[in-house]
Amino acid sequence: MLNPSQTFSAKGILNYFKSVNRTVSAQTLYNYLEHIQTSLIASKAQRYDIRGKQLLTTLDKYFLTDLGLGRIHNSGYKLEMGAMLDNIVYNEFKNRDYEVYVGKIPNGEVDFVAVKGDKREYYQVAYYLAEQSVVDREFGAFSAIEDNYPKYVLSMDKHDFSRDGIIHKNMITFLMESRNETKEE
Repeated sequence: MLNPSQTFSAKGILNYFKSVNRTVSAQTLYNYLEHIQTSLIASKAQRYDIRGKQLLTTLDKYFLTDLGLGRIHNSGYKLEMGAMLDNIVYNEFKNRDYEVYVGKIPNGEVDFVAVKGDKREYYQVAYYLAEQSVVDREFGAFSAIEDNYPKYVLSMDKHDFSRDGIIHKNMITFLMESRNETKEE
């Protein structure tokens, strides 16, 4: 994993191995992915078709349980802060006992569909909303979702970009919420 929170398919990995003249069976690959999850190195988020309200069986996304593991052999690569924040948010949802999915919409995806009981929330994660194109992309991801579940954009920005019923939250504030709730109980 060059970066955490990458979407990939088993077929894509098998094609890569084939391109470098290595033969790996699909079953072996699936066994390794299962062992990686069992050993708590990474965790899998399935894709969820938001419109069709069903789980999809392709292009799962894997998240590292410890972001330091991703840096062991990748010190020469550019640090992708957006992907790192995605991974942090995923781990936080798992820590808060949510079921976490990657939301599939007709022309893209929503970073997270977080489900706990009958509670459902949609999340987009960005490093900074520094350009209008980024703001439009992150907030626009929700335009294809026609239900009334809460929708959030998380970023490191301190300025509140909330609009059209979509709540913008500072990443640090979001991460501290569960700690504050625990202290109040």
